Amino acid sequence: MEETTESPLQRKMTSRHLLMISLGGVIGTGLFLSSGYTIHQAGPVGTIIAYLIGAVIVYLVMLCLGELAVAMPVTGSFHTYATKYIGPGTGFTVAWLYWLTWTVALGSEFTAAGLIMKNWFPHTSVWLWSAFFIVLIFCLNAFSVRFFAESEFLFSSIKVIAIILFIIFGGLAVFGIIPIEGYSHAPLFRNFVKDGIFPNGIHSVFITMLAVNFAFSGTELIGVTSGETKNPGKDIPKAIHTTLIRLILFFIGSMAVMAALIPWKEAGVTQSPFVHIFHQIGIPYAGTIMNFVILIAILSCANSGLYAATRMLWSLSNENMISKAFGKVNRLGIPMAALILSTLGGVLSLISSVIPAQTVYIMLVSVSGLAVVIVWMAIAASQLMFRRSYLKDGHELKDLKFKTPLFPVVPIAAFILCFLSCIFVVVDPAQKAALFYTVPFVAACYAVFYAKEWARRRKATAAKNSERVGV
Repeated sequence: MEETTESPLQRKMTSRHLLMISLGGVIGTGLFLSSGYTIHQAGPVGTIIAYLIGAVIVYLVMLCLGELAVAMPVTGSFHTYATKYIGPGTGFTVAWLYWLTWTVALGSEFTAAGLIMKNWFPHTSVWLWSAFFIVLIFCLNAFSVRFFAESEFLFSSIKVIAIILFIIFGGLAVFGIIPIEGYSHAPLFRNFVKDGIFPNGIHSVFITMLAVNFAFSGTELIGVTSGETKNPGKDIPKAIHTTLIRLILFFIGSMAVMAALIPWKEAGVTQSPFVHIFHQIGIPYAGTIMNFVILIAILSCANSGLYAATRMLWSLSNENMISKAFGKVNRLGIPMAALILSTLGGVLSLISSVIPAQTVYIMLVSVSGLAVVIVWMAIAASQLMFRRSYLKDGHELKDLKFKTPLFPVVPIAAFILCFLSCIFVVVDPAQKAALFYTVPFVAACYAVFYAKEWARRRKATAAKNSERVGV
């Protein structure tokens, strides 16, 4: 028997919205800007292997999330599932980790958008444009759920079209069908093996996998939107089943083209590989076009991120874990208090980004990096415990509209692979600090929750004793 939860939020999202929102949270500056650095670090073959492994991990997690989200389509889903099937302390921690991930990211996204606009308008201030985009993204989230979904659909569509055109034109250049600067013959895939399969060693694949997992963060937005999806039983499985195909097509397809056309030693982050290759092919105004696409990618990620952060606060309030004020919605079905606080969080991280060496800001950024992987682990563990509880309560497997296949192999594999991603942080000195910051933050979340729980119980006990004395 399917569980449902009534919510004051409005179910306005359709299948096409859900599909594009799940892509919108993933396709961002990580693909358009830093993909060259990934190739430089792991080499062509190593990068593709890492992205393939990352895509499989994400797909396993999404299969787990699918069963939960269809059976219990609630906003802020995985926080609610962790609360019910792992424990309220874990649910509380997962929600704040996920809120922090997106809120901290908002500051960097708004700053990046301002920098792009300064390239076009050099005499203007970065902070002026950043403030403009803060207001824009706030409004897109404040008007209505449908307005947010339509804007994200448009943003994501532009990104997807740009990637498809890149793969088509780049693929034609790889096989010599169209000319490309620097090559007198078809490049084919010589750059893949010219300096060996793993030019920097096979360990570089595992280091790159961390960045890959972080780049894929955002696919779990499928679960966050489930409480505002018109037909979750039909739309969520459809979005999940196409996730792996889309990730392979867009990420691995793009990486294959980049690695074939740009020698791995020359790849880096000084220029977008997309801009570099379009210039080589001779497409006019390539830099301007791709800067526009990157700006759209940034705004799309900020749009999805603010939505996700807002719904996490609403969910915490709905579960009586924070003030009831954050659970109130207006006549448009928008939790305005949660939206305002999440926006302010993004503004604060934006302000602190002007002092990049500030200890607190570095700590927050490091924590947010690992937070998504921890959330994925919670999703896998929640599905494992949900299925066992579901059958123990006398329900039959056939009653589930969407079932995670190969149970319990899929949730266990998803959990272990995510856990290994956390452990591999120790291998890379540049990322090792993230683990040292994350563990205390997680411990602090648990401490706050149980301190509040202890205070609540003590207050309840005192109230009962007062009643007895009165009697």
